[in-house]
Amino acid sequence: MIRNILKNFNLFIDGRGFAGELGDYTPANPSIAAEEYRAGGMNGPIDIDMGQEKMTTSFVLRNYSADVLALWGVAPGRLIQVTARGALESEDGTVTPAIHNMRGKIIVGDRGTWSPGQSATLTFNMTLEAFKETIGGRVVCDIDVINMKRIIDGVDQLAEQRAALGI
Repeated sequence: MIRNILKNFNLFIDGRGFAGELGDYTPANPSIAAEEYRAGGMNGPIDIDMGQEKMTTSFVLRNYSADVLALWGVAPGRLIQVTARGALESEDGTVTPAIHNMRGKIIVGDRGTWSPGQSATLTFNMTLEAFKETIGGRVVCDIDVINMKRIIDGVDQLAEQRAALGI
């Protein structure tokens, strides 16, 4: 059976919905910052988890939105909430929600190319401090870089490190 095919999505930026005004959305892809390690007595190297790489996301608006352009900047305390909601549909007709909750900073608001007779788009790139992915009510990952939280399928992988550091 074919399951969980993304059929549609919507984006909410700083509390505003953009249904019918979206082009593409590229979700964050959390990745581990790994360091290769090999010591005496080992037959080969292994990767050691040294934290995370920077998380990023991007989206394209087909609406030349002054509201979103005004959110640009890397000022202290200037974090933007973005929520992507997708509808995953299976062959049996079951529709499952997929939700990405993100918090970060708009680094680039690319105004694209203006051409007569063509709509102008805006492409936004963000760096993220937090990313949470929920599929059908199940929290797959919940990452908060500033608060040193990395919960994957219900397991907080950094809890012992926080305890050791007293935070």
